Amino acid sequence: MIVTPLLIVFLIVLFVLLFLFLNTVDKRKWLTALISLVLTPFVYFYMFYPFLNIISSYHHQKYFDSEAWIESPALRYEMIDSTIKTDTLIGTSKAELATLLGKAEWLTWNDAKKAHDTDKWNYGLGIEPGAFNDQRDCVEIIFKADKVVALKPYQEEITFENEEE
Repeated sequence: MIVTPLLIVFLIVLFVLLFLFLNTVDKRKWLTALISLVLTPFVYFYMFYPFLNIISSYHHQKYFDSEAWIESPALRYEMIDSTIKTDTLIGTSKAELATLLGKAEWLTWNDAKKAHDTDKWNYGLGIEPGAFNDQRDCVEIIFKADKVVALKPYQEEITFENEEE
């Protein structure tokens, strides 16, 4: 466990809240302080921390790795922010991109042509963990003159085949 200032602040706040609560049960300050001191780590690690992880949308950020991209499609959302920020794929040809990311999972539909646009490849990035997340992450890779010019992340609604509409 890494002790950070935020951890210390949370533990102090939790200790004070437990102390105030237990003080309503028993007026002996030394006993209340002792019980609060013992209960604070348990309440933090078994109640507060799991609840915080459920409601927060924090996830690990990773650098782009072609092998991890292909092997773990559900965890691609961890790599996409770094990939966009560092322009890792900008200027890459379609052949190089197919080698790095695998072939496009789907192509964007072009209403003007009434066909799929071969210059807009899409990849699913997986679903970010969180209790209230009903969106899946995707990225659209746009080509001009056979070179990547932009990566546009977007989210789409998660739907299941057996859901009634």
